[in-house]
Amino acid sequence: MKALSLMIGAAVAALATTGASAQSANLTGTYRCIQMCRDGMIGAPAYITQNGSNFNLVTETGESYRAWPDWSAPESRIWIDARDESAVYSPDGIRIQFDDGRVWQRVIGPAPALVGPAPAVVWRR
Repeated sequence: MKALSLMIGAAVAALATTGASAQSANLTGTYRCIQMCRDGMIGAPAYITQNGSNFNLVTETGESYRAWPDWSAPESRIWIDARDESAVYSPDGIRIQFDDGRVWQRVIGPAPALVGPAPAVVWRR
């Protein structure tokens, strides 16, 4: 009976682990269009804000769209219904490639400055 309980517990743990590994990357951030940009706007900024499984996109031309995970591959693709287009993103969320050939690359800012303790102040007379 104890062995059966251990086997059931192991099976439940395996199922829980599998579900957690299917979550997608956080795509919130600033991107730069680096390939096949509309209106020749190479290097123009683009933005994505992710709220749960919903995405708000602002393209390099300033157009706003809503998107959500693509039903065919929800862990690696998003679907932009207003453009009838999907996009695949890298597992780390650094690159996004759209069906029309555009490629966005995430803008990685400088590392935050290290803040140490304030220097001691000594008053002399």
